Amino acid sequence: MSTPTHRSTDERLTAGRGESWSSLYLIAGLGSVLFVPLLVTALVLDFMAPPPIHGGKATLEFIAANKPIYVAEQILWILPNILPVIVFMALFVALSHLDRSLALLAAVVGAVPWALILAVPVTSRGSLSLVYLSDRYQGAASDEERRAYTTAAEAIIAENNTPAIVGVLSALGILLISLVMTRGVLPRWLALLGIATGALGVVSEALRHAAPEFYWGYGVLLWVWFVATGIALIRLARRQGR
Repeated sequence: MSTPTHRSTDERLTAGRGESWSSLYLIAGLGSVLFVPLLVTALVLDFMAPPPIHGGKATLEFIAANKPIYVAEQILWILPNILPVIVFMALFVALSHLDRSLALLAAVVGAVPWALILAVPVTSRGSLSLVYLSDRYQGAASDEERRAYTTAAEAIIAENNTPAIVGVLSALGILLISLVMTRGVLPRWLALLGIATGALGVVSEALRHAAPEFYWGYGVLLWVWFVATGIALIRLARRQGR
């Protein structure tokens, strides 16, 4: 017969599991909160010097005249995208015992699009590849060379202006992970916020260029979701740390 001072094997495993993941929850929470001001900074730079969305020649000349701001903006659109990947990893770990299959599906669907943005050459507001083309365009020795670089720039700009399926998948990931969240661990209001954000995001991303007003609404809601999720993960880390 066990004494009150001895915990069962299941209790020890549960306690150990909570302590081992608290650092991940804290890092993911801080990253989720930090993600928003980084994107806001990129948006401020975009308002300060909005890049052309059409015209290869105009874009290359714009970059040459605003290179520091343009490069900083592109880095801020790309580099922080590792943070949502960590957030979805942490959410999977926190929620997997509620529904392992759905939590895993949600984490993969939600995290992979953000990871892909790190690899693709466009950000929907430009591309670091265009910086190279702008430098080559400025140093071109003939009109024929300039036309070649302009044509290459037009191809990248066209990709920027093409709706991407990764945006739809990201919103779907938020919707799915929020469905798991309704069963516990994190606040129910956060789950409801995530369901609203994900549902609106799927529609907004699919109709991004046809109905941009929906996309702006989704963008604000998405930032609110990341901040709220970050705070919830930080609190979860503190609870499990104790």
